[in-house]
Amino acid sequence: MLPEGAEPLALAYAGHQFGQFVPQLGDGRALLIGEVRDLDGARRELQLKGSGPTPWSRDGDGRAAVGPVLREYLVSEAMHALGIPTTRSLAAVLTGERVYRERPLPGAILTRVASSHLRVGTFQYFAVRGDLDAVRQLADLAIERHYPDSGAGTDRHERLLAAVTARQAALIARWMCVGFVHGVMNTDNMAISGETLDYGPCAFLDVYDPRTVFSSIDSLGRYGYANQPAAAQWNLARFAETLIELIDPDLDRAVARATEIVTGFKTHYEAGWLTGMRAKLGLSRQENEDLLLVTDWLGLLRDESCDFTLSFRALGEVALRGSAADAMAGAAAGAAGSHTTTPGAGPWNAPRYRTWEARWRARLEREGRPLAACVGLMRSSNPVYLPRNHRIEELIEAAVERDDLEPFHAMLEALSQPYLERAGLERYREPPAPQERVLRTFCGT
Repeated sequence: MLPEGAEPLALAYAGHQFGQFVPQLGDGRALLIGEVRDLDGARRELQLKGSGPTPWSRDGDGRAAVGPVLREYLVSEAMHALGIPTTRSLAAVLTGERVYRERPLPGAILTRVASSHLRVGTFQYFAVRGDLDAVRQLADLAIERHYPDSGAGTDRHERLLAAVTARQAALIARWMCVGFVHGVMNTDNMAISGETLDYGPCAFLDVYDPRTVFSSIDSLGRYGYANQPAAAQWNLARFAETLIELIDPDLDRAVARATEIVTGFKTHYEAGWLTGMRAKLGLSRQENEDLLLVTDWLGLLRDESCDFTLSFRALGEVALRGSAADAMAGAAAGAAGSHTTTPGAGPWNAPRYRTWEARWRARLEREGRPLAACVGLMRSSNPVYLPRNHRIEELIEAAVERDDLEPFHAMLEALSQPYLERAGLERYREPPAPQERVLRTFCGT
């Protein structure tokens, strides 16, 4: 039953999908129910995903299987707990119907909450039709809803572009710092609000490899892990194109100004990424050699095929114990009830690790803070628990094959406090065994 006064609608948008422009897309399996104000007075849009066909379904059934619904619920809530801007999941409900994909599957509906569903593709939909008035209305709505500091002056649309660029740069930097791979960064999946939107073939890194691609439909690796910053900047250039006539009546001036703003994405991103990486290494001050310290550490993780998340987390224990060898020895003889992450498959035995460790320890000393404070920063910046692919596949199998949602609820509880290591949750910390690794993820449509 719909809330009183609700007038559901499916949103239209366009989009560049893997670089190819499609002038007419839209919510093929989602309905916007309306908006409410939360306890802080902020506007929140409510959307049902998987509720049935819409005008944009393109001969699809508009339904959702339980697997993609549980994945989006779990990953979006995990991202929120990690402190990363994201749409959120209010409810996942089984419909009692079967949906037909490769085989019949249980149907489900996700209730998604977002500060708005405005996308780069929303602007593209009207810009490609030459509807400048609609683009202006969208831009002014985005300013009112998300960027009120951009004001109401004649340069407000230029400042909107600058604000969206800065916010997206910060978002992608946060993705990269936790090893998140979105998988399908088309322009219709980039929210103007700066929230992570649409969890299709997404995944988190296990072994660190910048070339990692999970999405089964990303055959050329366009949206692989290391390519995400460039993909975001490319999307922002497409957003800028929709605003050109609003930025300045003089086309040359408008293009020059928009180009300068979008080019500035790199500076914003690199600053946010390096700040995040410093924190992961226990550093809060800035030094000129920090970038090299970070990239050399990542090079060790790559060359030694180390787990991205656990290697960073274990480094805090290394700092406290004095060395990786001491940390492992201390763990073996540790007191009962201790559940700290200890060095395992990491770069500790690599020939150049000790040289890097000496540089890092010297850098920690120059922080001028107690070691415990540096380790505390590391523990609050390096999660223990992530929604790793193999665990997600396990809980989806349990839901589909046995109608068992207990694994889902157990994992959701673990992910609710991703930085706090707790007894009994070891299975959500550990990386997959070689035979458990999930190397391909799929869209839920």
